[in-house]
Amino acid sequence: MRENIWKYISAVLTLLLVLSAVAIAVLYQATSPIEVSRNVTAPITVETSLNVTCEGASDYQIAQLKEEVAYLRSLINGTGGETIAVVPIFGIITSDTALEVIPLLRKLAGDESIGGVLLWVESPGGEVGPVIDIYSEVKKLALVKPVVAYSGGIMASGGYYIAVGANKIIASPLAEVGSIGVLYVHYNYEKNYELNGVEVEVFKTGPHKDMGAEWRGLTEDEKKIIGNMVNTYFQAFLQAVSEGRNMNVSEVEEFATGRTWFAQNVTGALVDEVGGMDTAIEALEKLMNVTGAEVVIYKNLETPSDFGVVGSRALYLDPDYVGPYLRG
Repeated sequence: MRENIWKYISAVLTLLLVLSAVAIAVLYQATSPIEVSRNVTAPITVETSLNVTCEGASDYQIAQLKEEVAYLRSLINGTGGETIAVVPIFGIITSDTALEVIPLLRKLAGDESIGGVLLWVESPGGEVGPVIDIYSEVKKLALVKPVVAYSGGIMASGGYYIAVGANKIIASPLAEVGSIGVLYVHYNYEKNYELNGVEVEVFKTGPHKDMGAEWRGLTEDEKKIIGNMVNTYFQAFLQAVSEGRNMNVSEVEEFATGRTWFAQNVTGALVDEVGGMDTAIEALEKLMNVTGAEVVIYKNLETPSDFGVVGSRALYLDPDYVGPYLRG
């Protein structure tokens, strides 16, 4: 069986070399100037079927082949060495997520049988408090043992915030990463209440005690207060990415437009390497200086789907995922 596996690995590596050669040839052909004879006066039409889609598909195909090689290596090496704990962080990040993840990370930090932790992040982000708390715990864990963050689909906003606390970030080539920014949503239902004959009487101890409440609009002073609050959270986000990715804040700001990127387009910046789960495990094993580590997945973590935006709050959440969770 081992001989067959090595034969397959050799075939895959050969194919990788061929694909790399083709990619280089295509790049050279696409960037080289076309020589035209000075004596030619008739117009010349150059047709090409090469496009961005073709180049992207090649990158994705190479990443898949590398993933297969990583998987086959794990089969050859067998089990041994230390244990890798896979901690999933799925869905919208709430206080319930923090209540599940933080105690587990602390337990793993003190477990001598665990040599490294793989954070499996599939999240568009979430609430500010829980995101910052989990990020802080990941940073502390990374001081004790290697931590790699991985995503196969989406690692955005608060999900990415948590990931930058890890030693390395690995993502599938077509995973969405980034969305560095903060979102604050305020709903003013004052006119809706009036149309439906609803009167709201508020007894408060200060002018801003009901700031952000849906039964009235925001004053100009309150808009400034909220703006400062959002900017403070945003600066904390920038600093976290700057520290975690070893980038200047000015470099991080170039990616801090709130949008996401395919991981294959931001490799070396927002992510370290593209690949699948096996690629991430292999990267973690290198940090642990072991091969064939046993992998244990903590699959009982469940993030509630009833996020519900009640009133207003600042969020480390990708805007594309806000709509389904809005009230009204």
